Amino acid sequence: MAKTILAVDDSSSLRQMVAFSLKAAGYLVVEAVDGQDGLDKAKQQTVDLVLTDQNMPRMDGLELIKLLRTLPAYEKVPILMLTTESSDEMKGKGRAAGANGWLVKPFDPQRLIEVVKKVIG
Repeated sequence: MAKTILAVDDSSSLRQMVAFSLKAAGYLVVEAVDGQDGLDKAKQQTVDLVLTDQNMPRMDGLELIKLLRTLPAYEKVPILMLTTESSDEMKGKGRAAGANGWLVKPFDPQRLIEVVKKVIG
């Protein structure tokens, strides 16, 4: 059974690149255009991993992570930030919100797949 990944990013080209890379590696991908859309889709179906950007309209990545962590289905689901933000302060905020890992944009598709495989197999 293929694992499902929720990719949340307000950049359609980045979402497409992430989805293409993950699908090529055998994962199913659900795309969301911002944090609110991501939260709505996460409530509709439980996924195996959430990949989220930080800076988005309507709801940013940290807010999305905090809200997901309040849902019983998402207490243990791995969440990775995929963002241009790379400061230690922002990583600390991400960890505090419940993020399990951090990937900095622009990302290397091969590295993304390696990290995803480590996290969910």
